[in-house]
Amino acid sequence: MAGRWLGLLGSLVAATALAQLAPVKGNPQRGEILAYTCLGCHGIEGYRNAYPDYAVPRLSGQHADYLVSALHEYRSDARQYPTMHLQALSLSDQDIADVAAYLAGKPLIATSSASAPQVPQPAVVCTSCHGRDGIGVTPTYPSLAGQHFSYLVRALQEYQTGYRKNPIMNGMAASLKPADIRVVAQYFSSLKPGLHTESRPFFSWTDHTPALRR
Repeated sequence: MAGRWLGLLGSLVAATALAQLAPVKGNPQRGEILAYTCLGCHGIEGYRNAYPDYAVPRLSGQHADYLVSALHEYRSDARQYPTMHLQALSLSDQDIADVAAYLAGKPLIATSSASAPQVPQPAVVCTSCHGRDGIGVTPTYPSLAGQHFSYLVRALQEYQTGYRKNPIMNGMAASLKPADIRVVAQYFSSLKPGLHTESRPFFSWTDHTPALRR
């Protein structure tokens, strides 16, 4: 009898562990409600961070998996930005998956690689993960096509200084000179089709209150 209960307990523990490891599936309909605050910055084309001065990133067309990772990094302070840290802290894992699913929208789809311009030398190594067309080669790698030039410059600078912590990107950015960073940012920001800004929706909070409780 004891053996049987131990076996059942072991199965329960294993099932619980698998459930915790299973990826959380995002619900874009619920994410639309939760992301309303996000779009106060990310839903305004050309909106800029006050200091330091750079354009807030375009998110629509991005990989949802990457957005999930980014929000977790802001939550853990692997990416240091007070506003985003507080926003991410307020979200559960399910909330993050839902917000990412909504903000990503329809991911970018690569066209013929022949249509991409010649890759400048400083950006060649970047294309192994972010694609010659600027579309991340896996869902966990960000697409960079059409992203704001100033945001890409800022991101690479933060990887250089360790303000953003990522073993791969910290190492890749370390060897880039300021001129290289500008060349890389210019290349990827000019690619099309590219990321774009999802307009902030207008709706009645009263009408959507039930959705917040689901």
